[in-house]
Amino acid sequence: YLCQTTQGGEKGLDEGEKTLMGRGFVPQKEIVYNKLLPYGDKLDRESNDILAQIKGNLGRAVQLRELWPGVLLWTRKLSTYLRLYGRKFSKEDHVLFIKLLYELVTIPKLDISIMQSFARLLINLLKKKELLSRDDLELPWRPLYDLYESILYSKTEHLGLNWFPNSVENVLKTLVKSCRLYFPESATQEMLDEWRPLLCPFDVTMQKAIGYFELFLPTIMPPEQHHKGFKLWFDEMMDLWVSVQNLPAWEGNLVNIFARLANDNIGYVNWDPYIPKIFTRILRSFNLPVGTSQMVIPRYLTNSYEIGHVVLWISSMLGGPQNQVQTQLNGLFSSIASFYHPSNNGRWLMKLMKLLQRLPASVVRRLHRERYKKPCWITPVPASHRLSDQDVTDFVESMKQPVLMAMFSKTGSMDAAQALQNLALMRPELVIPPVLEKTYPAMETLTEPHQLTATLSCMIGMARSLLSRGRHYPEGPAHVLPLLMRALPGVDPNDFSKCMITFQFIATFTTLVPLVDCSSALHEKNDLTEMERELCSASAEFEDFVLQFMDRCFALIDSSTLEQTREETETEKMTHLESLVELGLSSTFSTILTQCSMEIFKVALEKVFNFATTNIFETRVAGRMVADMCRAASKCHPAESLRLFVPHCCNAITHLTANEDVSNEEELDKELIWNLQLLSEVTRVDGEKLLPYRTQLVQTLQLTLRLRCKQGYTLACNLLHHILRSTALTYPTDYCSVPGGFNRPLQEYLPIKDWGRPGDLWNLEIQWHVPSAEETAFVFYVLDLLLQPELQRLQKYAQGEQEMSRDDVLQSLCIVQHCLLGAGSMFPPLDGPTITGLVPSMVSLEETKLYIGVDYDESRENYREAICKVMRQLLHYILERSEDDTKSLFAIIKIISDLMHFRGSHKHEFDSRWKSFTLVKKSMENRLHGKKQHIRALLIDRVLLQHEMRKLLVEGCEYKTVHQNLLRDLLRLSTSTYSQVRSKAQNVLFTALGTYNFCCRDITPRVLELLEPTRTDVTQQQFKGALYCLLGNHCGVCLANLHDWDCIAQTWPAIVRSGLSSAMSLEKPSIVRLFDDLADKVHRQYETIGIDFTVSSVAFLLGQRITDSSQPSPHIGTPTEQELEQGLALQQDKNQDAVQPWKFEHIAIGFLSLLLRDDYPLPAPAVLFFVQSLNHDALVVRKVRFAGGLVAGDRPGNDWLQYHGDSLPSTQQDWDHFCFIEKTHWGYYCWPKKLMVYAPAAEQPKDLSAENMNERERIICDHFTDPMFIKQLIEFLSLEDRKGKDKFNPRRFCLFKGLFRNYSDAFLPVLKPHMERLANDSHESTQRCVAEIIAGLVRGSKHWSFSKVEALWKFLIPLMRTALSNITIETYADWGTCVATACESRDPRKLHWLLEMLMECPLSGEGGSFVDACHLYVLQGGLAQQEWRVPELLHRLLSYLEPKLTQVYKNVRERIGSVLTYIFMIDVNLPYTLPTKSPHIAEFTERILSQLKPLIEGDEEIQNHVVEENGVGVQDERTQAIKLLKTVLKWLMASAGRSFSTPVPQQLQLLPLLFKWIADFHSVPVSLHLYDELKRDAKTCLSLMSQGLLYPEQIPMVLKVLHEIAGSSSWHARFSVLTYLQTMVFYNLFTILSNEQAVQDVRALVIRLLEDEQLEVREMAATTLSGFLQCNFLAMDASMQTHFEALCKTKLPKKRKRGSVVDTIPSVDLVRRHAGVLGLSACILSSPYDVPTWMPQLLMDLSAHLNDTQPIEMTVKKTLSNFRRTHHDNWLEHKQQFTDDQLVVLTDLLVSPCYYA
Repeated sequence: YLCQTTQGGEKGLDEGEKTLMGRGFVPQKEIVYNKLLPYGDKLDRESNDILAQIKGNLGRAVQLRELWPGVLLWTRKLSTYLRLYGRKFSKEDHVLFIKLLYELVTIPKLDISIMQSFARLLINLLKKKELLSRDDLELPWRPLYDLYESILYSKTEHLGLNWFPNSVENVLKTLVKSCRLYFPESATQEMLDEWRPLLCPFDVTMQKAIGYFELFLPTIMPPEQHHKGFKLWFDEMMDLWVSVQNLPAWEGNLVNIFARLANDNIGYVNWDPYIPKIFTRILRSFNLPVGTSQMVIPRYLTNSYEIGHVVLWISSMLGGPQNQVQTQLNGLFSSIASFYHPSNNGRWLMKLMKLLQRLPASVVRRLHRERYKKPCWITPVPASHRLSDQDVTDFVESMKQPVLMAMFSKTGSMDAAQALQNLALMRPELVIPPVLEKTYPAMETLTEPHQLTATLSCMIGMARSLLSRGRHYPEGPAHVLPLLMRALPGVDPNDFSKCMITFQFIATFTTLVPLVDCSSALHEKNDLTEMERELCSASAEFEDFVLQFMDRCFALIDSSTLEQTREETETEKMTHLESLVELGLSSTFSTILTQCSMEIFKVALEKVFNFATTNIFETRVAGRMVADMCRAASKCHPAESLRLFVPHCCNAITHLTANEDVSNEEELDKELIWNLQLLSEVTRVDGEKLLPYRTQLVQTLQLTLRLRCKQGYTLACNLLHHILRSTALTYPTDYCSVPGGFNRPLQEYLPIKDWGRPGDLWNLEIQWHVPSAEETAFVFYVLDLLLQPELQRLQKYAQGEQEMSRDDVLQSLCIVQHCLLGAGSMFPPLDGPTITGLVPSMVSLEETKLYIGVDYDESRENYREAICKVMRQLLHYILERSEDDTKSLFAIIKIISDLMHFRGSHKHEFDSRWKSFTLVKKSMENRLHGKKQHIRALLIDRVLLQHEMRKLLVEGCEYKTVHQNLLRDLLRLSTSTYSQVRSKAQNVLFTALGTYNFCCRDITPRVLELLEPTRTDVTQQQFKGALYCLLGNHCGVCLANLHDWDCIAQTWPAIVRSGLSSAMSLEKPSIVRLFDDLADKVHRQYETIGIDFTVSSVAFLLGQRITDSSQPSPHIGTPTEQELEQGLALQQDKNQDAVQPWKFEHIAIGFLSLLLRDDYPLPAPAVLFFVQSLNHDALVVRKVRFAGGLVAGDRPGNDWLQYHGDSLPSTQQDWDHFCFIEKTHWGYYCWPKKLMVYAPAAEQPKDLSAENMNERERIICDHFTDPMFIKQLIEFLSLEDRKGKDKFNPRRFCLFKGLFRNYSDAFLPVLKPHMERLANDSHESTQRCVAEIIAGLVRGSKHWSFSKVEALWKFLIPLMRTALSNITIETYADWGTCVATACESRDPRKLHWLLEMLMECPLSGEGGSFVDACHLYVLQGGLAQQEWRVPELLHRLLSYLEPKLTQVYKNVRERIGSVLTYIFMIDVNLPYTLPTKSPHIAEFTERILSQLKPLIEGDEEIQNHVVEENGVGVQDERTQAIKLLKTVLKWLMASAGRSFSTPVPQQLQLLPLLFKWIADFHSVPVSLHLYDELKRDAKTCLSLMSQGLLYPEQIPMVLKVLHEIAGSSSWHARFSVLTYLQTMVFYNLFTILSNEQAVQDVRALVIRLLEDEQLEVREMAATTLSGFLQCNFLAMDASMQTHFEALCKTKLPKKRKRGSVVDTIPSVDLVRRHAGVLGLSACILSSPYDVPTWMPQLLMDLSAHLNDTQPIEMTVKKTLSNFRRTHHDNWLEHKQQFTDDQLVVLTDLLVSPCYYA
């Protein structure tokens, strides 16, 4: 909301108007709408004063170092200033503000919420990048990086020591994005140096590093600096991206960098070599289901690219000399076009729709930037690379087909409508006609409403393009009238959605077109063009249109009266749908009337007047709609309408109330009610037009306000409200699309020329209603007459002098409230003495007053104060006498709220209007030309919103005694007896708390009083109310955690103590729930409060520069010396205070004691809290110099880091001399400039001994050495919370890690017996507990001396063996986590005991297969954490596992497969990487293949070779090989998702074997589940492999293998080649297309298999061919057609006589002939949704074979029936492609008897 407001209207002034305008400076960019306000001329002075105040106080606060409240308050005022005036300050000030805020944001340890508010302001200041160039401003990058790192990768957050709000990450990201433009030119190199060491692809840090690159690297630089910018990293990153095959998580970030780079440097980066690869990957990222097997591997669904970035990248690469991208884009769309057809649906559809919606928008944005945007300092796109008109046409052509299909998609037509809106901006003549062709028939049909809604929503988006009458599409406007007339039947009471879209459609078009009958101009003017003459004669229909529309609306109203739609008993309120229809109806009708000429208006007015006055409507539904229509009429031309309505209604009312008894009747006459309702709506018009009727209106009010009937007096109050409002407020009175309206003679003004004309911001000529003196007098006359007596009555009642019934009180309150709502803008705000001393501050904290166009008249009574006085008396009276009169209390609460905030408009109304304004703006704006070319009505609306915003901005008001009294009343109501009263009062209270400065400090103590346990007079309701006040609502203030130590120090202990209060009862679940919410909110929202308030010296100097700047000169000078010293002293005080953590502890102990009831033992986080305050780690920086260029991977330079079994530290001395490096990613890619290494043991601080512990440490030490305490703790920790839901708990692990790190092994003796007991117990929770302790021990022992470590492992190893042998299905994950946690970021050489123990003998087979699988899992956890540093262990493991690969058990096999993945993961071929020392896949594969030989060479009949699984039969090599194959398959499947690059050459060697194994499923007896599992796995493997991404150089290798297999003797293998090929080609489409030879090979292969002897293979080949044709991989060319036609003509041999045995093997000729037919059929089926030019001829060729022998006949029939099915929908269009003769044949075929045969 904040951000939106500033986007509004700052598109600046022309240079000519940027004169100094008496301000003394050139504003950067101001909000233009301010000029158009009725008091616009006063605003320059006002803004100058405010800016001077801000500069003075902000500079002063910074120099006084008073961050809170001074700096915070004044930066807040600065952001309000931005909302009100835009960037209305000089460039120098702009730069100073930015630099100052940058310094403030990056203050280390700044309170998070303060940091966020600074950051948001800074983002706002940096938003318009064209205002400041890189020469004006330079910002360092490192402070931001430190800030980001400290918050997002905080070491302490997960321990609960720091809490950050959820929004902080996005705020920081946006901040970096805004600042990176201004990073210095050296930044790129510095960033690369900083983050390159993190690039280790096996470590999580890779994600972090790439994420940082994506966020921080600057990409906008002038071309001469490119060598210091992206050229430093482009090749390296691009190579990395191209070489990664299995989408790791960080690949998306790389795409985002490239997209941004492409967009910022169009024409300076050469993408050509990469384009096929880019498009292949984009296509893959859509995860489309392809091929006949259609297996999509789930992992592809997770990390695909963000569509937004993909779109940006594509649209930035378009254009240029060859425009290679456009051809690829055509390919992309033609390959996915069929997915857009509405009959297809799936989870991929959303992505494709987003692509469709955003791509045109992105191209429009680019065109705008190249052609229409004002040039600024950012380098323009070079002329050679701009989009030419031809480029645009090509682009629109390529998108047209998919968009037209997507219009009717299952996801709704919104995406297509937005796409069409943008395409129509670029080329209306290409896009609009086809949509119109679909729209007209859709309007005619009654059976398919979905078509109507879809086409209409598309037309709405294209309305302005249709009317733009550009040179390309002049005939657009001719469609308007036919469309409008045909849309009328859509106003249909039975179909809600149709009705709404029709209203929207009509409203959109009528806003753009003046409804004036210009037909007479044909005779009077002779200079009209042909088009204009046509429009003139058409415009005669407008009157007809308006009247028909009204008839439709009347019918709609008649069918929705209450009597018709509901039973008597049901609710009387409008339902949600009805209120929407009401809104649609009234807004459409008022749009139509606004745009009418006077002649048409008069007819319409007559009609609506007759309808309203001849019928009597009920007031709930129909009545509201009719009254709305009448209001619309009177708003447009008040004088004419009031002349009819007011006398009629007033007379009727006077007549009906003439009888005395009427005023006392409970139920009034329907006619009276209806006339009142009508009158109250009709008076919402321009105030001065009401004045002639004032006597009649006042008379009516006097008659009706005191009616007894509630419905009656409520309507009368509405009337009062509207009369006052119309005369007292400032608002525009006309919204016509052309200034001055249409009431001018046709000779001088021809409305036709204004069709679709945008408003002109520079002469909007807004007609404002500003209250005149006469109107003001009238307002006060009405108030004196009607409000004064009510106030007197209520006052007498409150003083007990006069009795009133409850209904009377309510009625009086109702009148008071409506007077306040009507005339609130005329009353000056409440005033009085300010409450001082709440907050000490050396800076002025005054409030800023804005002028809102009302000059208050001091001489008159201020009714606001009068009402306030009476309301307070009344409130106290009611609370004491009759607290159960809740209705009156509700009314009073509302009045109090309005007394404080209401100045003519409400916040929630403003918000919803702002929302609808942005929606309409979006749906009708012209993104191509920009420059605020909105419709006039929209611009006027925006100016009005600007005025309302000035009335509503009230934050930072001074807190005065009046407010204090009202807030105390609200607090009393918030803790009263009735819950509804409480909740209403609390909402008002929360809003008020956010409005006045520091009032919370005044209110909090009063709330806390109610929680005091010592008070006995507190009721439960008060107690609950008080708790709710502390809790706050979701958007307001939460008193329980203000960012203010002083408040918290009071609040938290009070919350804790309240547990003892007498009113507190745990029996009431609501109170218990409240406590939970409070604790939760305090925890969740309580971000750690900044304790450090240091202002840097740079900021101090900037503060001085701001105070010394001029224009406008700050109104306060520089602070004096002694003030400065005082400020410094205060800052130090503040920090002194904060350094004493007793405050923290005091509160914490308070909050803990809340949890420490006697029924709970001490919870772990509590202990944690203490343990954590004891961090001490000794780091010494060793500058280690390493030689050499950039080579990653295993190299001599990092060899010493790796694990060598022969040189492990096994003595005290080795231990001390080793240089341990704990972090795994260091040294893989390159070394950081400074390497932090732990000092040798001798220099480490000694272990804590009892003498030198401080008090807190001693408390902990005592507790943890006390056996009883430990026993309780362990019992608590091994309790079971939620069965099966508990997991390894990192916070408990940290607790133990902290204990063992800080006290070394002091607590081990006490814990040992417990650990041994737990390890032997196989329960889930006990096992988990011991796992947590062990992981903590191992990590905590990081700095123990060697002797202690050795002793530790002597105890641990046997313990872990026991535990692991007790492992169960519930606990194996916990043990895996335990080991992985223990090994995380630790030097492997320090953990050699653990690793060796795990390596001992994982597959002992003792505990059965399950234990074996678990042992492997645990081991895998440890090794995976160590990544590339344990090659020796990996080799040992591999050689241990290899003989065991033929395992029998399935679960062990799967686990081995997974372990193998980790073993080979390190073997990657990334750019700049040396081959690894870890095991290599190639060697392993060779060894395996030699063992699999028997299977490869074996005969065909594998199937019959059966061995019972565990039978005694000779375990020959064959069976062994089969088992081996199974494990290998598991490995291939496991590695598909995890490793970075696919070992393609090695997989290819296994391909033939797999193809063989997929052989026919059916010839194997089912009992052999062994084979079934094999087949399934083989199938999955093939599917995975075919989806893999191939490097260009691998493609020929794959095709070669496929060619070989296609010659194999098994037809199943040949069949599988085709399915493999389908998927492979689609998933590598553009890469293969870029290699001409490969395309030829694929084509040859498919055509060869078309002539296969096996029928199934031939049919599959035809399917494959058709798929390739459909995704434009192969083109349908003449040579292919003739080839098939020739094959078709192969002569068949004569049939044999019936008697002889029919030959089973088909003859060669039949096969060839069938191949030809299949080829033709493939071509026909390849275009299911349209009819290309070659299609009719092929259909004719096919039909000739209808009577051939089987299988040919079958093929032809299938083809024809499929053709009929897919072309049936649009047969009318498709028919045009055929000649008459062909049609005859075709109809004959499709309906011939043989079709049914």
